[in-house]
Amino acid sequence: MPHVLSQQQIDRYHADGYLIVEGVLDDVMRQRMKNVLAELVEKSRAVASHDDIYDLEPGHSGGDPRVRRIKKPHEVDPVFKDFMYTPKLVGILQDLLGESVRLHGSKLNLKAPHFGSPVEWHQDWAFYPHTNDDILAVGVMLDDTTVENGAMYVIPGTHKGPTYDHHGPDGHFCGAMDPDICGVDFSKAVPCEGPAGSVSFHHVRTIHGSAQNTSNKSRGLLLYEMTAADAYPLMAVGKTDWQAFEQRLICGEETIVPRVVDTPIRMPLPPAKNQGSIYENQTAGKRYFGFVEEGGKKTATT
Repeated sequence: MPHVLSQQQIDRYHADGYLIVEGVLDDVMRQRMKNVLAELVEKSRAVASHDDIYDLEPGHSGGDPRVRRIKKPHEVDPVFKDFMYTPKLVGILQDLLGESVRLHGSKLNLKAPHFGSPVEWHQDWAFYPHTNDDILAVGVMLDDTTVENGAMYVIPGTHKGPTYDHHGPDGHFCGAMDPDICGVDFSKAVPCEGPAGSVSFHHVRTIHGSAQNTSNKSRGLLLYEMTAADAYPLMAVGKTDWQAFEQRLICGEETIVPRVVDTPIRMPLPPAKNQGSIYENQTAGKRYFGFVEEGGKKTATT
């Protein structure tokens, strides 16, 4: 029997490759996260370039701090780790991935009013293929999320299709699909909108992306990548990584017997020339979510 979701919700996730559930993050913890985030943005005034915590927007300065990502937020402040173990979230993860679930990674993407960077169309599966694809991304909406402030778009059903090429013209991985040649009908994309505290769950092979924030409201999206515990990364878990790998088990039991299934895989190799984050990777690929200048402000255009 399901832990939290209805069977209809579970079936919808497996059919469409995504699901939105409202009210997963309560207002008290959300405000704690917002307070921590505000402090982190303020501290970024002293940071001049990308580092182990900050991924910065173009134009960032001490006088005008612009942060587009907090890297590994679950390691930056306990509130982002605490949420992973809340009963409601754990129950949903078990409904969708099985009894044993592991954290693959986390990040917090920010879209400040009028300039939050877009993320080009991609599949997470292209970045970290595993022995099976019982893997999903958890998108925690820290703000009311709409199309205007840069909601993530997904293309339903694409988790059942091919793994698309995410390499640039030079043959190196760039973390983005070429919109001109991939043959995907982007008009079928739907936005993941919801009130603050809602959480989206999208399958690792679902095509998704997001445009720039064109509104006067911020959009924070806390992301966790979660896997079934028997999904092992194909880029290998070395002996020195085992303890850290084991410590990322969220619930259930550890296993050293990977479950292997037949899924379409492309390796993210040769590695991206522009390292640091997906934003840097994608600078080597073609743009779908472009920019135009209007009154000194960048506005998204497709």
